[in-house]
Formats: sequence, structure tokens, C-alpha cells
Amino acid sequence: MFQGAAALTLDAKGRLAIPARHRDALAKIAGNELVLTAHPHRCLLIYPAPAWEPIRDKVLAGSSLDQRSALLKRLLVGFARDEQMDSAGRVLIAPELRGFAQLEKQVHLVGQGDHFELWSDAGWQKQQEAIFALGTDLMPAGWENLPL
Repeated sequence: MFQGAAALTLDAKGRLAIPARHRDALAKIAGNELVLTAHPHRCLLIYPAPAWEPIRDKVLAGSSLDQRSALLKRLLVGFARDEQMDSAGRVLIAPELRGFAQLEKQVHLVGQGDHFELWSDAGWQKQQEAIFALGTDLMPAGWENLPL
């Protein structure tokens, strides 16, 4: 389970060093094989390859004649890249993906259970502001009794 947020720096080649606390789990789950793709919120998704496969298959099962389905295919599958974590725990973020998510040097890796989101510094700040702006309206219906 991947959780927590980490402020990180992309190196000059566009590589991201995965925090040590996540490396062993990624190696065990995926043998260092990762899939990176675009998310509609302008961040990137980083999945261990086995966790990505059922999502990819579900997206691809949608009709290409349905406009929303076709758009999601183009985004999620069209941007998807297979990448391997190197021996130093780094993964290359392709220029196309860096451009899509507007990633520069400072980024934020955010655990989301079975995958990560990768945000630009400005994008992550904007997400936090949106959370706080909602205040008590943040909780979805049915979550009122969530024991926090």
C-alpha cells in the first residue's frame, strides 16, 4: 500500500528517484516494471505494471464510438509508457509526460494505495488549496460517520 506525499526533485535527465520506503514494495509487486500515464487532472499516474493491466484492459474494452470512452483511451492508454526502475531506484519521466503534467524540477509523489500520482509543485499546491476551500463540504455523501 502506497501512502503519503513526498516532495522530490527530478534530475537533469528527467529521472525521479522513488523514495526508499517504496522501492522494495515496487520491486516485489512489479519486478521494477512501472507504467506511467496521464491523468485528466494534469498529473501523472505511476502504477506497478501488474496493477495497471486490469485498468488498461477495462479502458480498452470501452467503445471507440463513444466520445468519452475514446477520449479516455487516448489519454490513459495513448500516454502510457512502460518504464523500469533502475538499480538506484530511479524512473525516467518521458519528456511528453513531463510536458503534459507541466513537471519541472520540483515535484510531489503522492501515494494512492495501489499507485502514485506525480504532481508539479504548482499543481500540488493548487490541489491543497482546493481541499481547504471545500472545508466541511469535502466529505462525500455517506462518509459523515468516518472516524477520523
